[in-house]
Amino acid sequence: MKDVSKQRTIALISHGGAGKTSLAEAFLFLTKVTSRLGSVNDNTSVLDFEPEEIKRKNSLGSSFHSFPWKRHQITFVDTPGGENFLNDTKTVLYGVDSALVLVDAVDLVKVSTEKAWAYADELKLPRLVIINKMDRERADYYKALESVLESFSSPKAVPVALPIGAEDSFNGLVDLLSQKAYLYDASGKASEVPVPADLTEQVSSYREKLIEAISESDDALLEKFLEGEEIPQDQLETTLKKAIFDGQLAPVTPASALKLIGLSNILDLIVNYLPSPIERGQITGHPSEDETKELIREPKPEDPFGGLVIKTVVDPFAGQLTIFRINSGTLRPDGGFLNVNRGQKERFGQLFALEGKAQKAIEEAGPGDIVAVSKLKNTFTGDSVADETAPIVFWASQPMEPVVSFAVEAKVKGDEEKVFAAINKMTVEDVTLKLTRNAQTKEMIISGMGQIHIDATLEKIKRKYNVEVILKSPKVAFKETIKGKAKVQGKYKKQTGGKGQYGDAVIELEPLPRGEGFIFEDKIVGGVIPRQYIPAVEKGIVEAMAGGVVSGNPVVDCKVALVFGSYHDVDSSEMAFKIAGSMAFKKAFMECQPTILEPIMLLTVETPDDCMGDIMGDISSRRGKLLGTESHGRKQVISAHVPQMELLSYSPSLTSMTGGRGSFTMEFAHYDEAPIQVKEKVISDFKPQEEKE
Repeated sequence: MKDVSKQRTIALISHGGAGKTSLAEAFLFLTKVTSRLGSVNDNTSVLDFEPEEIKRKNSLGSSFHSFPWKRHQITFVDTPGGENFLNDTKTVLYGVDSALVLVDAVDLVKVSTEKAWAYADELKLPRLVIINKMDRERADYYKALESVLESFSSPKAVPVALPIGAEDSFNGLVDLLSQKAYLYDASGKASEVPVPADLTEQVSSYREKLIEAISESDDALLEKFLEGEEIPQDQLETTLKKAIFDGQLAPVTPASALKLIGLSNILDLIVNYLPSPIERGQITGHPSEDETKELIREPKPEDPFGGLVIKTVVDPFAGQLTIFRINSGTLRPDGGFLNVNRGQKERFGQLFALEGKAQKAIEEAGPGDIVAVSKLKNTFTGDSVADETAPIVFWASQPMEPVVSFAVEAKVKGDEEKVFAAINKMTVEDVTLKLTRNAQTKEMIISGMGQIHIDATLEKIKRKYNVEVILKSPKVAFKETIKGKAKVQGKYKKQTGGKGQYGDAVIELEPLPRGEGFIFEDKIVGGVIPRQYIPAVEKGIVEAMAGGVVSGNPVVDCKVALVFGSYHDVDSSEMAFKIAGSMAFKKAFMECQPTILEPIMLLTVETPDDCMGDIMGDISSRRGKLLGTESHGRKQVISAHVPQMELLSYSPSLTSMTGGRGSFTMEFAHYDEAPIQVKEKVISDFKPQEEKE
């Protein structure tokens, strides 16, 4: 069995463009896992291999790899930083023990980095901050550090190294704990040199701040510090490590991934200060039938197997690849396990370690490893897998709710089934992608995290399944109702020379309270309409309601009472009374002050304080009714009822108003009467269509 104490499982997180993939590629090159420094810019990246990623020069999904460093095995996840793909980042963080947070030395901390940091906070992940791209023009380590300190209060960011030079002259760093300076050559090799004279004062000042920050995490050490005692180096290192594990401190160090500067320092920090699975400690879960009861797994190879699925990849030729983190126990090829969530047993053949696009067959894997198996039938992202003698459900990320929706149809007539089958396969791979059918508008609706997310998905569908899709704005599901009462007769009489048709129904129509639906009441007495024809009258009314009267939208919230009528011994039939019921309803509807109802959504917006006024003003301009606000840390949460038609393009608007710092969810709340201008438009849009039919 492998030594789990030598295992490190980490995620690289930040906004898009901070250099996560470049740093990961540099690690692979520096440790001789790859023979060249891969780059997404020239299509040589080991990690960004999907054509959609190559086209955009950005990670659209998480990729996995591992490498050795000083007798340790480091498994990493290179996560996407784009707003549209952060759910992937959030999900895979459940499969790691710590995180490297990258900050661009020029662009500083951006919104996606703040969100990724918040996800790491939720999981209490120890983290290391890397100020990357120090070789770029206008790179400023201290400005980037200030941005980090302003953006993140906990864990407290504290520099453990200072850069030597900046921009083109950046060529090394000074380790503040050891007070040693290192210069890096083109191969990434570090050579010790004296601390540059112009940095002596800065190094002394920042070392003092580092020692103070470390001391503040330990009462005994703080007493020594305040009394001016010299604190031994090994005690500083031990206390720093504990402070990182406990979520009190996050070390900050400079780097240039492209020039391989500072990378060996980062790798030393990973193996010396970030936790192994054993140091990370017990993993908690619960039985499948009871979330309130806690179960515990120890991250030991000899314990029962347990793992969490963090990603699913679907390939039309290779089938489904299921990727999971092993939390406890040991797994070997040609085995099986229980999907605890679904109560399904699964068997698998080969066991794979992931190497970017490639998979390497392995003979054994244990705690902290991220591995894959193929062609499982009933196991998907978020599921827990375990030895069937010791089942456990591990806590998993809940998928984010989609924020944009489009009506989708096949570009080529006849490809509808292929399109919907392809999208359904993509929903297995991407849990934030939804495909639903609107029963009223008869449209298939695809929903996702943003325009880029939908576009990339459709490109992938075209490449993988050879079908093309057209996107349209979805129709809003309006409804019709009434505000008045009426009593009318519907008589259907038709004579064709032989047996005729005769049905006569008198109904009373009145409104019901909003949301009550439909009530049919039989008030026939004296047999004026035979009992066998009364269901036909109701059926005719129901069908008329489904097709609408003034706008083609279903009628709701009304009561119909069948009060009188007549029949013919020979000519009456169920069909005649069905038509009579429909005629009566449509006539009565027009006499009952018909109106249009529109769907109202419950909109919940999370926004920074400084954007609150703009958001509330915008909601009002969309005919929204504010319900209230509450504080969530440094953000405000605004709740409002807003018509659905006003929210079809809300996502880009919110991004614009908040600079990408805002987020929202919405769900159906109720139907309400539409204003006159909306009614007129809905009715006028229906008339040309009605005339055409």
